[in-house]
Amino acid sequence: MNIQQLYEFCLSKKGVTEHFPFDEDTLVFKVGGKMFCLTSLKQWESNEPSLNLKCEPDKAEVLRAEYEAIQPGYHMSKKHWNTIEFHSDVNDKMMCQLINDSYDLVFNSLTKKIQSEIQESEN
Repeated sequence: MNIQQLYEFCLSKKGVTEHFPFDEDTLVFKVGGKMFCLTSLKQWESNEPSLNLKCEPDKAEVLRAEYEAIQPGYHMSKKHWNTIEFHSDVNDKMMCQLINDSYDLVFNSLTKKIQSEIQESEN
């Protein structure tokens, strides 16, 4: 997966917007105004890309134990976020699944009203 594929994959999801809320380096994807994916553009340029993705706490622990590429979230809540390095023991298919899981976790935490607005805006 390259940065363009990541960008297109994230923006293909319902209600997703892109932001640079922290600086001009950290690309953030949000749904309903809440973050589900963060990445550093500089890391992509230096061929050391990673993503910060939200994860259910118990699953986060299991993933960290199973995969070398998955670590507690860098500059994030270590309980709810993982940092996943590309080009390691997590393939693109699994990376997409982890992105989907993060998106779903955040989307499902939104109010029913916001969820409905997102669903309706995409129809």
